[in-house]
Amino acid sequence: MKIFDLDRLQEIWITITHNKSRSVLTAFGVFWGMLMLVLMVGAGAALERGISSQVEGFATNSAFFASSPTTIPYKGFQKGRNWNMTNSDIPVIRQRVKELQYLSPVLFAGGNDDNVVRGEKKGSYLVKGCYPEYDLIEKSKLLYGRYINDIDIAERRKVCIIGERIYEVLFNKGEDPTGQQIRVNGIYFQVIGVARSTSGVSIGGRTEETVVMPFSTMQQAFNQGNIIHFLAATADNGIPVKVVQDKILEVLKLQHQISPDDKDAVFSMNIEEQFKMFNYLGIGISALIWIVGLGTLIAGTIGVSNIMLVTVRERTKEIGIRRALGATPKNIIGQILSESIVLTVIAGVTGIVVGVGLLRATGIVLSQGDQFFKDPQISFTMAVASLIILLVIGTFAGYIPAQRAMMIKPVEAISEE
Repeated sequence: MKIFDLDRLQEIWITITHNKSRSVLTAFGVFWGMLMLVLMVGAGAALERGISSQVEGFATNSAFFASSPTTIPYKGFQKGRNWNMTNSDIPVIRQRVKELQYLSPVLFAGGNDDNVVRGEKKGSYLVKGCYPEYDLIEKSKLLYGRYINDIDIAERRKVCIIGERIYEVLFNKGEDPTGQQIRVNGIYFQVIGVARSTSGVSIGGRTEETVVMPFSTMQQAFNQGNIIHFLAATADNGIPVKVVQDKILEVLKLQHQISPDDKDAVFSMNIEEQFKMFNYLGIGISALIWIVGLGTLIAGTIGVSNIMLVTVRERTKEIGIRRALGATPKNIIGQILSESIVLTVIAGVTGIVVGVGLLRATGIVLSQGDQFFKDPQISFTMAVASLIILLVIGTFAGYIPAQRAMMIKPVEAISEE
């Protein structure tokens, strides 16, 4: 049986236009439901892309540690004791935590008023000291020069990498700063590179506004002794960060005579757990989007089904005549189902087209700046799935009216006024 031959489509179109106002109102429910589904799915995808772009280049298998006052008395020490991580902790951690991938101590120095100077140009910026491995944890993009290396650490070289914003303030546009001298907190350093962050996540300040130097150099130049302000670590491939986090906490507590039960003496942050929370949030948002969107579509489906029931009622005599002239139940069912499917698909496809157009326009507007909401578009798979959903909805909406039409008896239908 051919449901969608040319003559049949023409007949369907005549029926739909005959009940124009009723059909438009009914189709609007399907159009609106599909439009909302497309817009919400596109918005959800844009939010997911935005989050992904913000964390791109940042090691999600990382954990960070810092000292904090003790809260439990232990081995003769009173609670509230202040302590610091030290250089001696590094080799012990490397030896005892076999699941470790990268490890870098970090020092911070505040940005006093105009603490970074070159000639007459100056500004206030954060200063950070770290190991070369730190660039594998919080990845930066080098616009000029190179990053810190092991020789810089071993020889305590007075070199530094400046952020892109610092470069723009201290140097002329297009000028190569490598090899140039700048003064940081009263001490001269040679610029070996210019860096830009590759993600929206940063620890201790934005890369663009930070001066990075070798950890050993910063300890010596600024009289920091052997103190470590912050410790960054990543887990080896396939190892949960929680394993590395717990082992490092155990080593630090043992090294500094802190009670194993003191949960507040060592601040730690598991980045992997934070990103898992974002992922679960994304899954929840996606589920909510589909529930709301499909709910709206189902409401539109009920409207289509109701209008088809009314149509069957109004065309009882016509259906009875067709049955009397030899139309089979399949012909009657095909007639009603085809009208329902055509009405639903036309309205739904219109909703998809309008939704994609609105998302595209929004994407063009958002592309003008660095936005957390990025490229709101639906995928090709989503578009195909939407068409399949429309066909299913159209069939479902016409099923009950089709059954009602098939039950009409020719004699009763012809005699009905």
